[in-house]
Amino acid sequence: MPQQKAVIIGAGIAGIASAIRLAVKGYAVEFYEANSYPGGKLSEIEQDGYRFDAGPSLFTMPQYVDELFKLAGKNPADYFTYQKLEVVCKYFYEDGTQLSAYADTQQFAEEIENKTGEPAASVIKHLANSSDIYSITNHVFLERSLHRLKTFLRWDTIRSILRFPKIDPFRTLHKANSSGFKDARVVQFFDRYATYNGSDPYQAPATLNVIPHLEHHFGAYFPDGGMYSITQSLVKLAEELGVKFNYHYKVDEIVVINGVAKGIRAKGENILADLVVSNMDVWFTYKRLLGKYPKLHPQKILSQERSSSALIFYWGIKKQFPELNLHNIFFSADYKAEFDHIWKQQNIYNYPTVYLNISSKYKTDDAPAGCENWFVMINVPANNGQDWDKLITDAKQNIISKLSKILDEDISQLIVSESILDPRSIESKTSSYKGSIYGTSSNNQFAAFLRHANQSSKVAGLYFCGGSVHPGGGIPLCLLSAKIVSEMMI
Repeated sequence: MPQQKAVIIGAGIAGIASAIRLAVKGYAVEFYEANSYPGGKLSEIEQDGYRFDAGPSLFTMPQYVDELFKLAGKNPADYFTYQKLEVVCKYFYEDGTQLSAYADTQQFAEEIENKTGEPAASVIKHLANSSDIYSITNHVFLERSLHRLKTFLRWDTIRSILRFPKIDPFRTLHKANSSGFKDARVVQFFDRYATYNGSDPYQAPATLNVIPHLEHHFGAYFPDGGMYSITQSLVKLAEELGVKFNYHYKVDEIVVINGVAKGIRAKGENILADLVVSNMDVWFTYKRLLGKYPKLHPQKILSQERSSSALIFYWGIKKQFPELNLHNIFFSADYKAEFDHIWKQQNIYNYPTVYLNISSKYKTDDAPAGCENWFVMINVPANNGQDWDKLITDAKQNIISKLSKILDEDISQLIVSESILDPRSIESKTSSYKGSIYGTSSNNQFAAFLRHANQSSKVAGLYFCGGSVHPGGGIPLCLLSAKIVSEMMI
């Protein structure tokens, strides 16, 4: 029997993971990537002696990366190493409060009590609830397709359905956190987890309280080569398995004949395949690659509300700040106003929460001696035609003012190198519709059920992976989407 061929559109992390899994199963796998580099959002920027991880900066659930090497019969440590963080993130509040989010549950709970007065027992109870939500949802909502009957015929699925109220889907995240904590700073701390999938804590379901479990049970890590080393190590593995990467290769069309995906069309030629996997945002997959087949388009899914986007400044800073950590959050004083600006007014709050990542804290050669590489990010709305040039100019000044005040230093005088990524460039570089980072938002209690499936119901041989489809965005879920795709082909 001849070897079956799989074509993958887009070399994002989910596509690379899919390629590895398919190659292990015996497929001949070939990538077609429009950019000159792999990784999609999980890429890097080098400028003026500074190196930055361009996209995702928080690494959790490393077992999903390790699993790919083990499937191929390799030792993960020969390709990819990482270290666990004792402090996941450092938090700065407008009132001067500073919190260290220790990975250890007891130490973290005591830190909360010491700094805010919120009883440690309340924090431990909250994290226990987070663990319960994870145990209910993990095997059903994350590791399997929600679009196949056999998923719902399994006993563990039935058991999870019987415990459905426990995942707290009918309250908002903010309402649940407000009922569990008295201190507004602690409520804000746990509300922030809605931003992990580009959502609004005042609309998104309390089911998102599952996310703290990933940090405070499984832990957060730093890849020894930086986040981009995840991409590099998996590309190396894929190539060793015979996967071929074609860069500068924009796909124009998915070829469909009699309801079956027969390959792709790119650079004026048809490239035949037994199956096609799209790692491109599902909106662009339909609108660009299946544009001539409008009857195939799932209109309700494609019209869903998009997740938030990001505005990122990559700053080379000619100084070191020992009070800062790898991950740092500078909270806004009015969280509700900030999210109202993003979701209702479709603009940027003047006093936004600022996320600051400094990989040179762990990988010293990411910045020149005595300097730091600052990845400075705020949450912003998806691109709906706003005046981004003005929004960026104003946001930059507001961010610099905020950081200068808290750090007691004029940050504007320390910036010696700068690049900017905004919703427009996120869309153009990563084919993320409207620059939304996580596909659709989770501002709906049924969001988990409304994401696009990993397999087309109308085109045989067409599959989908990545952050815009089930189970969602972020590195762990993207890797799980690849697992679901490969298991569909058994």
